[in-house]
Amino acid sequence: MPEKTVLIVDDEIQMRTMLKLYLRNDFHTAEAGNGKEAIDRFSKEPVDLVLLDIMMPELDGIETCKKMKEINPNIPIILLTALNSTSDKVEGLSIGADDYIVKPFEPEELIARIRVQFRHFSSVGKEPSHKLSFGDWFIDSDSRTVMANGKELKYSPKEFDLLYLFASNPNRVFTRDQLLDQIWGINEIVDIRTVDSHVRYVRDKLKKAGVKHQPIETIWGVGYKFTMEDANEIK
Repeated sequence: MPEKTVLIVDDEIQMRTMLKLYLRNDFHTAEAGNGKEAIDRFSKEPVDLVLLDIMMPELDGIETCKKMKEINPNIPIILLTALNSTSDKVEGLSIGADDYIVKPFEPEELIARIRVQFRHFSSVGKEPSHKLSFGDWFIDSDSRTVMANGKELKYSPKEFDLLYLFASNPNRVFTRDQLLDQIWGINEIVDIRTVDSHVRYVRDKLKKAGVKHQPIETIWGVGYKFTMEDANEIK
C-alpha cells in the first residue's frame, strides 16, 4: 500500500484529476485548488511532497512555494508549469523549489522525479556519511581527500567543497547562484564565471584520473547536477 502523501496544487480540476490518476498506484494524494488552501493543508495535514502549479490566481506557485519552505524546508516541492523559459526555471529553483517539470509530461517521468526527491530527502536527519564511494573513485570528508584508481586527486579547498556538495546531493539541480551562496558565501566577491571555472577544474581532474563516468551534468541555462546511479555510502 502507498505510504507517502503527495499534495497536488492546481487551480484546474481536470489537471488535479489527471495527476491523481497518474499517482494512485504509488502514492496517497491530497489536493488544493489555490495557493491559500494549499498552505493551510500543508501546515495542518501530513504531506510528504508537493506538486505545485505556478500559474494560479491570487497566490501564484512562486509565492506559495516560498511560504511552504518557510513552514517546513524539508518537504520537497516540484513545480509543474507550462512556462519553459530559462528565467522561469531559474526563478523557480532559486526560491527553493526542488525540481521543475514542464507540461506536458509523461506519467513515468513524473513518478521518477518524485521518487528521486524522496530518496534525497530520506537522508535528512541521518548522520552524514564520512566517505562517499562511486565505483572507481571516492571522497573522504574527514581527511578532505578524493581518491581515484588508487591515486589522490589534488583539489583546492573550494573545488573539494564543490565536489562534495554535488556528491552528497545526487540528482539535485543547483543553480549557479545557489552554488555561489553555499560554497563562497555572501562575504566573497565572485561572479557566476567562478562557478563555471571551478566545475571545469573538478571535471578535468576526474577525467585525467581515469574516472569512467563524468558525474557533473550541465543543466543548460540553469546550473549543474550530480548523476551517478550506482553511488553508495561506505559504512
